[in-house]
Parts: sequence; C-alpha cells; structure tokens
Amino acid sequence: MLEPCENKYANSPTIYKKYFSALLEINQVLTSDHYLDDILKLIVMVTARVTGVEICSLWLIEEGKKEKIIRLKATQAIDQAYVHDRVLRMDEGVVGYVASTQRPLLIRDVLQEPMFKEKEMAAALGLVSMVGVPMKIGTDGVIGVLNCFTDRKHLFPESETNLVTMVANQAALAIHNTRLAIEASVIREELETRKLVDRAKEIIHSRGKMTNDEAYRWIQKKSMDSRRPMAEIAEAVILSEELMA
Repeated sequence: MLEPCENKYANSPTIYKKYFSALLEINQVLTSDHYLDDILKLIVMVTARVTGVEICSLWLIEEGKKEKIIRLKATQAIDQAYVHDRVLRMDEGVVGYVASTQRPLLIRDVLQEPMFKEKEMAAALGLVSMVGVPMKIGTDGVIGVLNCFTDRKHLFPESETNLVTMVANQAALAIHNTRLAIEASVIREELETRKLVDRAKEIIHSRGKMTNDEAYRWIQKKSMDSRRPMAEIAEAVILSEELMA
C-alpha cells in the first residue's frame, strides 16, 4: 500500500542527533575534488550506515532522447550487474512516482506493491519495507530519488522520513556542486585549448604556407591521425617555434 507522507518536521532530539553525522559527512564533499561517481557511492553508504537500513539506492534524472528518464546511479550491497543501465520513465514505478510527485513515499511490503518494479531483486535480498524521498535543490525542483530499504517490516515514522529527506537534499546539493565544478573544469580546458590552437594557427600562417582555416584543419587532422588532443599538437607547433627563435 502506498502511503504519501506529510512533510512536517518532528521534534525528536535523539533522532536528529542520529542523522547529524550523515549531514556533516555529506557536507564535506560540497567543496571536495571527488569525482561524481565517488560522491554518489559515499551518499548511499553514509545513509545506509546512519539509518541502519539494509540497502540504499540513488537515482538521478537525465535528459533522454525524447523525454526525461531516471537512472539508477549508485547503491551498496547489490551485485554491480544490477546497477548497470537500469532506467525508468518519469511515470514508471515507485521511483518515477516519487520523482514526479516530489513527495516522500512509504511502502510497507515492496513484494505486495504493484508499482514496485524490482520484486525479483527484493526477494533475492530479503527486502521488505522502503521509503523513497525526492532529492531537491531549493526551489529548482527534483534531481533524483533516494530509496532506503529494510529487511523487515518497518513503518518509517514521520521524524525518520523527514530526516532521510534532509540527507537527500544535502546530497542533492553535493551532486549539484560537483556537476558545476566538472562543467567549469571542462570550460577551462576548452578555453585553454582554444588559446593554444589560435597561437599555433598564427605561427603556421606566419610561415606563409596556410591560411588560418587551413592551419586549423591541419592541426585537427594531425590530432585525429595521431590520436592526440588538439592541444598537444598546438603545443608542439608552439614549442618548435620557440626552439627556432
């Protein structure tokens, strides 16, 4: 039976203290230089350890060819073959339900829930109850879903559900920041490559052999033929000019 949860914070100092270490640990990756895959693995491991659940799984929303999809990106205690290329539509399964409604969801028995798609996996691992929560970044919407499974019947109390939501939202911020850092790094690399190629084009052109466009195509062809980045070919041209000076 599906049970949407009210998004109200319970006043339980004990349970807040239980999750505080998870928030701190995930917060440490906000300014780290970890790769995104490492951060996703850290999130599921920390969440599972602190909550005491059997398994956590993390799904992220992606742009598909025709529509948005949600893809399983990280989990623990599951054969990695299970993780490989598992994709759902935004209107498919429990994960799609949480992502599209943007609300936490409780299931007392996943084997009895028609919307739950992973019954074979759940039966093999002895999973029973679960809570799925959306991963939100402020008012920017949902970027994914974090699921927590138990190996016994467990009705997640409201306080616990809200705190899993806090962890999920902190994790969403860590993922968002990592993506921004990756994009910034790619942009810096592209700008540096462009500067090197422009300088190499000028050198080749100054030798009176090619136009700028021809020089660019020459660098591009050398890059493809040698299977080396264009930046390396451009650097070689620049170095040869400096040695001849």
